Amino acid sequence: MLRSSEEAGAHALDRRKWRKPGFGAMRLTVGVTGHRDLVAAEVPALKDAVRDFFRYLKQTFPDLRLQMINPLAEGSDRLAADIALEMGVDLIVPLPMPQAEYEKDFSDTRSVGAFRATLQKAHVIQLRAGPEVEESSGQTSRRDRLYAQLGVFISNHSQILLAIWDGKESDSPGGTGAVVQYHMTGVMPGYLPGEESPNLLADNENDLAFHIVVSRDRPDGQPREGMQPLHTSWVTAHYGRASGDPMPREYQVMLHRLQDFGLDMQRYDHEIERGGVDILADLPAAEIPPGIKDAARVYGASDWLALHFQKRVSAGLLAVHTIAGMMGLAFIVYSEYDSLNFLVTLFLVFFLTGFVIYKIGERRQWHRKYLDYRALAEGLRVQVFWNLAGVIDARATEFTYDNFLQKQDVDLGWIRHVMRNASLLKDRSARPPAMWLDWVVEQWVGQETKGCGQLRYYRRKELEKIKHFKRTELLGRLTLWAGILLAAAMAVRGSGMPESQRHIVFVLMGILPLIAGIRDAYSHKKAEKELIKQYRFMHGIFGNAKRLLDASDDVAFRRRVLRALGDAALEESAEWILMHRERPLEHSGLQ
Repeated sequence: MLRSSEEAGAHALDRRKWRKPGFGAMRLTVGVTGHRDLVAAEVPALKDAVRDFFRYLKQTFPDLRLQMINPLAEGSDRLAADIALEMGVDLIVPLPMPQAEYEKDFSDTRSVGAFRATLQKAHVIQLRAGPEVEESSGQTSRRDRLYAQLGVFISNHSQILLAIWDGKESDSPGGTGAVVQYHMTGVMPGYLPGEESPNLLADNENDLAFHIVVSRDRPDGQPREGMQPLHTSWVTAHYGRASGDPMPREYQVMLHRLQDFGLDMQRYDHEIERGGVDILADLPAAEIPPGIKDAARVYGASDWLALHFQKRVSAGLLAVHTIAGMMGLAFIVYSEYDSLNFLVTLFLVFFLTGFVIYKIGERRQWHRKYLDYRALAEGLRVQVFWNLAGVIDARATEFTYDNFLQKQDVDLGWIRHVMRNASLLKDRSARPPAMWLDWVVEQWVGQETKGCGQLRYYRRKELEKIKHFKRTELLGRLTLWAGILLAAAMAVRGSGMPESQRHIVFVLMGILPLIAGIRDAYSHKKAEKELIKQYRFMHGIFGNAKRLLDASDDVAFRRRVLRALGDAALEESAEWILMHRERPLEHSGLQ
């Protein structure tokens, strides 16, 4: 379905260009939202609760590197940042406005000094006012909209939202209650146009929050009715509120898969360096925008890993179906020659061999990893090309992964989390120069007869799958007619045929349809017929995009075409993963 590292020209990753400390370590990102006016008497216990939260994450996901997105506002933000730094958690500080302007919201010079000291220990991201801020109207002030944009950014880039919150809803854009509501529903009152989420009815894997109930230092500062100060709970839109330490199981599975991906990157580090795809090969003479290399590096790893596990799955499928054929052959021969008792033992040996192969594949998750890593590679491909071509406004709250796989199982959300992390440090100052457009079109779309674009790839794969499917049909017809001829021979010669020949004919009459059936089952498992349709459809989509792109010099229009092309590619990838998840490596073919 998608280009593999082998099929993209196999540009090896340059070790000096791509190698970084901690290569392969996936990150678990915690965003923070909380009240400024904490009650002093609750602060010591609140610090302990935050420590326990990070301790739980470190113990549950030991191979994920923790990082916190925290704007360092007074109160809850500063408290959480101090604990994070104390526990070795990386700190990322997004600023909703220029630093000097942001510091005007602090209470005194001592607070400003503490802010600047903490800022020295963090990676700073300067956010710029996006369209939702500039185009918004109504009673909400521009400053409030900047804080709302900050809350949306933190939610969109976090796997877990740490909410130090009194539990009360808020109509103030950017307030703690509004940020929590956005994290649960995708709706930010008074900020996002139309106040609607396109994915409101979809299962949202990015709705996980850890709520620490706090009071506020004000006359009406008690928590919401029914909540006790310093009580903790996990909160999701889909599964509701769950008290206690254990994270909801569905989200644990998702984050463990994120961790598994990082471990696979580390396990095959050297192989990826030697044979992974460099999606940024043959670059024009221009500086690569910040953040793009990180996404490209992870793309190269996910693409190589997808190909690696695809080979495992294909070898397993071939082995299982071959063994099924040998079992059928042993059974048919034994039914005709009663004296060959060793065939019973051979039958059992074949069955056990196939079962062992199946269990190895199941235990090592070859099939799931192949599908997940291939889907991730496609998502990152679109993300890299969109960012380079300036398809998405660098300031917008819109991302490549907004709709990707959102209507699928929650456990696939780890793919979107990788994409979130990959986009976290991208340049938000401006769109890349228009010169990148031509390079993206050449590398992504390409030409029908040469190059490494998807247009050539889909055409080649369509023809390849057609050839394989025709072989399956031809084998079916040949075995059918061969069986008919053998039956006719039996009818003509009847009892006059020697016993030894009759045994051979009966064996052949059993083996021929068996071979056809196993080849057809193998073709079904490989989804050859369905893939022909998908390759043909995507070839048409890329062909239409090619015509529109070549016919126009309008930068805005060409970006619109690439946006539509990326949406189609992501939708096709989601359909592909659903189709293949129904065809895992299994031992049923042995029965």
